[in-house]
Order: sequence, then C-alpha cells, then structure tokens
Amino acid sequence: MRTFSSAEELLGAVGETLGPGEPYLVSQDRIQAFADATDDHQWIHLDEARAAAGPFGTRIAHGFLTLSLLPVLMSGLYRLEGVRMAVNYGLNKVRFPAPLPSGSSVRASAVISEVIPVAPDVLQVVMTVSIRGDGAAKPCCVAESVARISFGATAVIP
Repeated sequence: MRTFSSAEELLGAVGETLGPGEPYLVSQDRIQAFADATDDHQWIHLDEARAAAGPFGTRIAHGFLTLSLLPVLMSGLYRLEGVRMAVNYGLNKVRFPAPLPSGSSVRASAVISEVIPVAPDVLQVVMTVSIRGDGAAKPCCVAESVARISFGATAVIP
C-alpha cells in the first residue's frame, strides 16, 4: 500500500500505478441486497435459471454495484497521512467493459492521472481505476474517480 504524507508527494506521483489490491468477494447475497436497495430486480442479476440460459451463462453483478465498491477497493491501494479532509468529488468517466459473475472476487488498481491545486492547500486528484474479476480477461469497471484533498489547516474544500 502506498502512503502519501504531503501534497508534494501527491503532486509528484502523477502516472504512478497503485495496486492491484486485495481480492473482495461479490457474493449473490450482496447482489440481492443491492437489488433490494435500488429496486433493480432485473433477472440477469437474480434469477438463477433464467440467467443460466442468458447471454452470460450465470447471474452477474449490477454495474452500479461494482462501481459502488470503489471506496472499499481503493482503501487498500493507498493511505493519506496529515490530511485535514478528503471528499469524493465525483466521476468523469465510467464504463463496464465486461460482466462480473456472481461469486467472483474483484481487485482494483489505479493510475494517478492528474493532480491539480484548486485552492490553497487543496488538491484535486483524478485516478483512473480499473476493477477486474480474478482471472478475467477484461475489467468489469473502469472509472475516473475525482477526489479533493486538503492538507491545510482548514477543511474548506471548494
């Protein structure tokens, strides 16, 4: 796991690859819970028999479920020390290039794509994150994650 202790370290890390992280199981119980939380009960995620006869041969995780795992998956890639506050600022691009079969483990890796000062003591950090099921040829999710991080004395993040 990479540790960043200062704004200068982050600024100097553009282009660096983090990970891959530890595996994280995406169980059918988690898929069911996500379906219940979002009211997305499409058969491809929940109906074992129908999904077996479908295009992927099994039930698959929701794309947005996979995306929602970014915080937990990224927490295993790096640590920030001396930070007053960090917030999720959003996403620039998200794609789901491959399905994620139920019961798969996923891992994330990230490339620090951009680090820009946006205010005194505040950096905007863009990471291109790839989430891949173990043994999969293609990632199941690729997203540009944007965070704002304050190393300063105040926690005001524009």
